[in-house]
Amino acid sequence: MDTEVKAAKLTVRCQFCETWNRIDASKVADGPKCGKCGRPILLERPLALNDETFQKTLAESDVPVAVDFYADWCGPCRMMAPAVDALAAHVQGRAIVAKLNTDHSSRTAGGFGIRGIPTTIVFDHGKEVARQSGALPLEGLKQLLARAGVAV
Repeated sequence: MDTEVKAAKLTVRCQFCETWNRIDASKVADGPKCGKCGRPILLERPLALNDETFQKTLAESDVPVAVDFYADWCGPCRMMAPAVDALAAHVQGRAIVAKLNTDHSSRTAGGFGIRGIPTTIVFDHGKEVARQSGALPLEGLKQLLARAGVAV
């Protein structure tokens, strides 16, 4: 009888060559590299998503994905950015922290009814499990992610 537990995987697109990569979540801290170009896949910082990459990243990742819906011109978004960066470093391998610019990806933002920014939504296996509008400190972001079962 096979008792081996299936390792959680992340599906992310290389920010350099745009190749999709499937990464073992337990090896994220080892500094994964793109299978095509060999450049580092930087998961200790937020992953940039757009209309094209959003759905596949959420649907094909076994770990929760926290998405910061923001815009470059938004003051509260800029205030919250360091907390989003810190969250990504804190939970790497246990969750993906991503950002989606609502000005550049209005189709996705509109599909989730984003009316105010920043809005943070946590997804687990592609399904929304938690949402909060307004700027949050790091502890607030951790609590939101904990609602998806991530140990923070």
